[in-house]
Amino acid sequence: MAVYTKMLSLRTSGQGTYEFTDEITDALRGSGLREGTVTVFCCHTSCSLVIMENADPSARHDLHYFLNKLVPTDDPHYTHTLEGPDDMTSHIKMALTRTAEVVPFVDGRLCLGTWQGVYLWEHRDASHSRRIVLSFQGE
Repeated sequence: MAVYTKMLSLRTSGQGTYEFTDEITDALRGSGLREGTVTVFCCHTSCSLVIMENADPSARHDLHYFLNKLVPTDDPHYTHTLEGPDDMTSHIKMALTRTAEVVPFVDGRLCLGTWQGVYLWEHRDASHSRRIVLSFQGE
């Protein structure tokens, strides 16, 4: 079984979801592998990953609304606010979601559904550069 690793750097411009399915597809093509899995890992504690609908942006809007309602920024009980009022909320949102996704691939193609995309979910208000590790295992 072969292993191929690729590092990505994704720029964000504040809270939101940023699709990078095409970058994963490009890295798969570059790996030369035809069948296996790719582990997508986010190297941060204030953003996360999600596989989400990529056809209708309102689905992601509703997802953001729900999580912001569940974890409000203005809660006065948060004490970890060294980097601003969104500091602790971004860590809580990350802990409630995922920092890794595993996607199978067959015949050199990701096995995502018709309307699925892989997104970096930025929980901070400010722009950031985020590191993503893609680890392909297969043949």
